[in-house]
Amino acid sequence: MNHVIALDVSKGKSSVVMYNQYRQCEYEGELNHTRVDFERLHNRIEEITKFDGQAPEIVFEATGVYSKSVEAFLKNHGYTYSRMNPLEANLQMAKMRRHKTDVSDAHELAKTHFKMERETTYVQEDYYEQMRALTRYYDEVDEEIILLKSRMHAILHMSFPELEKLITPSSALFLNIVQLYPHPALVLAHSKTVIKNHLKANTKKNLSLTRAEKKAIELIEAAQNSYPAIKPTDVRCDQVKDYAIRIAELKDKKEALVQQMKTLSKERQEYLVLRSIPGVGDSTACRLIGEIGDIRRFKNAKQLNAYAGIDIMRYQSGNTQYRDRINKRGNKHLRKILYFMIQGMLMLKEKPNHFADYYYKLKKQPQRKPHKVAMIACVNKFLKVTFQLLTRGILYDYESALPAQKS
Repeated sequence: MNHVIALDVSKGKSSVVMYNQYRQCEYEGELNHTRVDFERLHNRIEEITKFDGQAPEIVFEATGVYSKSVEAFLKNHGYTYSRMNPLEANLQMAKMRRHKTDVSDAHELAKTHFKMERETTYVQEDYYEQMRALTRYYDEVDEEIILLKSRMHAILHMSFPELEKLITPSSALFLNIVQLYPHPALVLAHSKTVIKNHLKANTKKNLSLTRAEKKAIELIEAAQNSYPAIKPTDVRCDQVKDYAIRIAELKDKKEALVQQMKTLSKERQEYLVLRSIPGVGDSTACRLIGEIGDIRRFKNAKQLNAYAGIDIMRYQSGNTQYRDRINKRGNKHLRKILYFMIQGMLMLKEKPNHFADYYYKLKKQPQRKPHKVAMIACVNKFLKVTFQLLTRGILYDYESALPAQKS
């Protein structure tokens, strides 16, 4: 290599150093994350490329959202670069004595780049970036729904506790009833016919008059037997109404996000492959693509396992040996999706798949595996199979998988 450019990225700016082929520093300065400064850096890189006959190697440490503008600049101009994991960079730059400043970190990144064989970062299509953003947005909406449900439950326990026993709390009808009648006194103030008509008019899904009347009768009976801890004029009744409205809006948003991901993915090979696996629905398939990204950036299934954080961590020193456990240093969002996906597969009786078969095989052994150990083993198997299917563009088929499963 001829020149190395190293950046230590922080909020809104970066410390930049440039080293020549003799490992001598030619430039040290500061780069503000503005169009003007990025253009200056671009001009300098072009000058070096023209002088050396090849582009300089660029290295920086990933620092969350702060390094995104640097990465966008490099992508837009077609430069290859090495984006370092902070933990890996820290280990590579470790010394007995070290002064920790932004400038010194940039120098250390450049110096160690001459010694280390760092791979260039794989640049994914914009599709995968959009899918990752949509997946994380979906997770945020889901977390907010869980939080609001918990708050709504706390207030309903004081205002109208019978509601949660009467109707499934996750249903759209339940949310409509909470908006209309958060207190039993509000139910008793209306006749059965009025309540029936309100339920029919305010429920988005087709609610038959017979079912609406049945629910109206049940509501009146529950209201007559209820002994609330707060009055109907209490501000918390308005508060729980707002929670119900917000939860309904967020549920609609979740559906819209899944639809948006489906529209983006419907003609993608990886989406079709994942959807061919029993137990993997539209939402799960899209979220898996969002978290895994471009499967081609992984050389083998072991790298994919490490990315998910389910590779085995072993510790032994002298006579001390801890039980093997998973690393958990990978993508926690991906682990969560995979875990609940396998859980869903175990409940699918009419659609067999060899991941569920593998789970029951592990549970029936003479020294049977604990539930979580068997679940992670199934996640590991799923990632290995999925890696092969996605890299080869093959749809899942249970019958063709049986011979390999028995061997």
